[in-house]
Formats: sequence, C-alpha cells, structure tokens
Amino acid sequence: MAYVINDSCVACGSCEAQCPVGAISMGDGKFEIDPNTCINCGSCAGTCPVGAISEG
Repeated sequence: MAYVINDSCVACGSCEAQCPVGAISMGDGKFEIDPNTCINCGSCAGTCPVGAISEG
C-alpha cells in the first residue's frame, strides 16, 4: 500500500525532495503521491514537518 498525503499538507516540498523514485508531485494545492510509483519506503513521511503523510 502506497503512502498518501492528507489535507494537512502545507505544500513545503520537503517530501518531494526526499522521494528516491520521484513519486511525489504538486497537485491541487498540496503534494500528491503516485501509488503506482511509490515503493513504500517511508522517506517522505519522516521529513514531513506537519505529519501529513501516512501509509494508505
């Protein structure tokens, strides 16, 4: 199951920079994770300053 970004996202971009496979991109007002690209490593969740990322 891929990680997901909830509505608490403040669009800081820290997660996008940490993703080793480029699964994160800017969506409509917040970042989004492509579930088909995500390798479930959790790097993004560890860098989110507001805790907006969790396992889907």
